[in-house]
Amino acid sequence: MTFEGVLTKMETEFTQPIQYYLVFENDFINMNQLLGKIMIMKFVKYQCLNCGLDKPIFRQGFCKSCFFEIPQAADWIMRPELSTAHLDREDRDLEYEKKVQLQPHIVYLANSSNVKVGVTRKSQIPTRWIDQGAHEAIEIVEVPNRYLAGITEMALKEYVSDKTNWRTMLKNDIVDENLVEWRERLKQYIPDEAKDYFIASNTETNLEFPVIKYPLKPISLNLVKAHEYTGKLAGIKGQYLIFEDDTVFNIRGNEGLVVNISVK
Repeated sequence: MTFEGVLTKMETEFTQPIQYYLVFENDFINMNQLLGKIMIMKFVKYQCLNCGLDKPIFRQGFCKSCFFEIPQAADWIMRPELSTAHLDREDRDLEYEKKVQLQPHIVYLANSSNVKVGVTRKSQIPTRWIDQGAHEAIEIVEVPNRYLAGITEMALKEYVSDKTNWRTMLKNDIVDENLVEWRERLKQYIPDEAKDYFIASNTETNLEFPVIKYPLKPISLNLVKAHEYTGKLAGIKGQYLIFEDDTVFNIRGNEGLVVNISVK
């Protein structure tokens, strides 16, 4: 079997374990079915997810010129506290910003390498947790816009991490935590503007990933430099492919690469 297309983050289905799909323009691969099989990946070229040109990818699947122009890559994407659509104030494209920012957002706790706080649109639960490789997660606050979620995250990250250690996550060096207790502990630090949106009733969500063998010392694959890689797929966690030789490949981090994939 041979497939070719531009990488975008894997689509997922919340089952036990998670089902993963690599979607190309005219085809898709159920990645779970490739566990235990040999994959040959080849770098073909770049294809910016916005302009479609064969230009080096800068960040988030976009070439450098697109990254600094399009609303999908504005600062408020990574820093939600910078959102201004609720003030009717444009950053790059007010219509797009209203569409994304003025919808329900969740502030959550997720445990992937450690307990961390994060923000996502309500429509992205549990997808966001899956993409981070969290084995357990819980919602703290549901607010009507991205700005309120952003300032809540800013307040809470004084007391809990907002980062995931990807190596620890992939090695599965994890400790189960009582996220309900964490939520109750952090409640007092929620900003006044968001206190009324506190969620007190939810239990934590548990996630199971399709992994045969976790890597002892994850080695990140740079497919552009290597140009080609052959390995046996041993697992999928977060947006990473895990291979038997401890090589790992971050699909999300390589969006915008056109690849050729053969399966033996």
